[in-house]
Amino acid sequence: MKKFIVCLLCCLAVFLQSDLTAQNLMSGRYSLFSLSDVLIPHQDWQPFPKLDDRESWSKADEAMMQAFLKAADDYEGYEWPYIPATKSLLIERTGDRNEYQVVSFEKRRVLGTMMLAEIYENKGRFIDPIINGIWSICEESFWGVPAHLPKTKEYSGLMDTSNPFVDLFAAETATYLAWADYFFGEKFDEISPQIRKRIYHETNNRIFEPLMNRHHGWMTKNSNGRPPNNWNPWICSNWINSALLLEKDESKRLALVHRALVVLDEFLNPYPNDGGCDEGPSYWGAAAASLYDNISLLNSASNNAFQYVYENEKVKNMGKFIYRAQISDKYFLNFADADPQPGMSASMIYRYGKDIGDADMMKFGAYYRESGSGTLPRFHYFRNLFELFIQEEYQNASQGLPLPKDVWLPDIQVMVARDNEGTTDGFFLAAKGGHNDESHNHNDIGNYVVYYDGLPLLIDVGRGTYTRKTFSDERYTIWYNRSDYHNLPTINKNTQLPGARYKAENVRYDAKKNAAVMSLDIASAYPEGTGVNQWNRTFTLNRGKNVLVRDDFQLDKAGDIVQHLMTIYPPEEKSPGEILIPYTGPSGDIVSFVIKYDPQKMKPGIEKIRLEAPEDMGIVQKWGDNIYRINFELTDPKTQDSMEFMISRQ
Repeated sequence: MKKFIVCLLCCLAVFLQSDLTAQNLMSGRYSLFSLSDVLIPHQDWQPFPKLDDRESWSKADEAMMQAFLKAADDYEGYEWPYIPATKSLLIERTGDRNEYQVVSFEKRRVLGTMMLAEIYENKGRFIDPIINGIWSICEESFWGVPAHLPKTKEYSGLMDTSNPFVDLFAAETATYLAWADYFFGEKFDEISPQIRKRIYHETNNRIFEPLMNRHHGWMTKNSNGRPPNNWNPWICSNWINSALLLEKDESKRLALVHRALVVLDEFLNPYPNDGGCDEGPSYWGAAAASLYDNISLLNSASNNAFQYVYENEKVKNMGKFIYRAQISDKYFLNFADADPQPGMSASMIYRYGKDIGDADMMKFGAYYRESGSGTLPRFHYFRNLFELFIQEEYQNASQGLPLPKDVWLPDIQVMVARDNEGTTDGFFLAAKGGHNDESHNHNDIGNYVVYYDGLPLLIDVGRGTYTRKTFSDERYTIWYNRSDYHNLPTINKNTQLPGARYKAENVRYDAKKNAAVMSLDIASAYPEGTGVNQWNRTFTLNRGKNVLVRDDFQLDKAGDIVQHLMTIYPPEEKSPGEILIPYTGPSGDIVSFVIKYDPQKMKPGIEKIRLEAPEDMGIVQKWGDNIYRINFELTDPKTQDSMEFMISRQ
């Protein structure tokens, strides 16, 4: 018994210590009881003007509202489509996820557009179509997408309607219905009380009850210890949004919000202090940006009781990541599954920058502002509502791209360096360490990219089209997820393996006026039996001159060793020791770049990657059908040696 008590006390001490060291920034300030003191009651909360408050709606941006009305006019006579079971079954039969998603996403976009059009016009013209859309969506078996169904025989591509769970798009759907209820609830009641009753019943059954009573994998770290990714804050933002708007029982509403805050801290607590998003800039818009969505919604519902979160240095760094990871106005770092040219939720970025007091982020957000086209973004519906009421300030805000000269993110081990601050002119180099169990991971420890004048020279191919294979045990059979299709070596016929233990070691970084240097040992990224003791890789940007990549290695055995480089241009061997890259500059002129290597050590081979698989279609969309791989084979491998590439203009 005494031994049990001692053990219990030890466990309690560990728990208390972990509780003290965890930030719990979102849930730690207010207990369940004190949260009730700051949360505005349901009947009193008006985040945006009600439909009949025409004076307040007259302050919404006129041009944007007219654009939404024009877009909604194009949907006159829209027939809300039924989604047959066979479209859901495609995820099992062919691996295709898009046929289902296209229909599902379009229905929600049309509904959201009609809602904004009716708010603006206020003639009742869109009320019946909105009701039809709500009814159609409520009759769907699953508000999510088949790609997110468990990959088991129990499901086999179809939803078990008796056992609801919440994925990204089920949560998004709840937000659409919640705003429909908020803006048009009284209009619905004039027609039939069953409309609002159905909205709440379906949302409670599909969203609120599962979130409160069922563990979801996206809520916490996984069995391997990987922290939650963008699913966590993205779903929480829709969870909080729909709970605040729909739940009239104040005790249930309070419990829903508090539970969401606890879950949200599971994302925020382990997030890197440097603010680095290992999912990349294209996922930042649903990761750090969704954290911001949560804070802004909570502040609206609590008279700014969560304003303190913006003072946190980690939250500030999370915002700044989006411009720290920028290459040029069009290109961003696309390590892992990120896109090289992600879309920017510009007004949200501006608002985030304003709330954390970062003038550079505000200018960055304003740089990407566009005139309203009336086409809604697919997700994050409530961002459009915020945007409607900041346009006078936003349209007059200063624009600019910070383009920092040097960025070092020590927690995710990513470096960024360019020739000159504030301009894309000249060389840009970025490289990464980290480990191979990052969210949306590619096996890419020690990978790097080189751009010139803001355009790609040596690339990270990134991801293609998502299919059933993408997030399965076949993930690393897809070529662009493998290390031998990154700017990395294959060592003794071995490529890198996935998993947290496959990582960079001895990572160092130094930036000076004339050069930026990062070094790391990538030996541990390769499997046991590779026979590699050390593989020290050093990246150097000699500003205004060249990029050097040097490998110094020690092996137990020296077999087949091949260095790989990826580009979008057809390389050619000019002479022994020089590979020419016919780079196309901003003006459209072809400029030759040269990759210099030691011809006494390496023999190059050039191949064009065939893009034929379903997963490859996304590569074609991003880069075109012009992916090339240069393979430098060591002609006389030694157990201890070095290799070097120098990339410069000819």
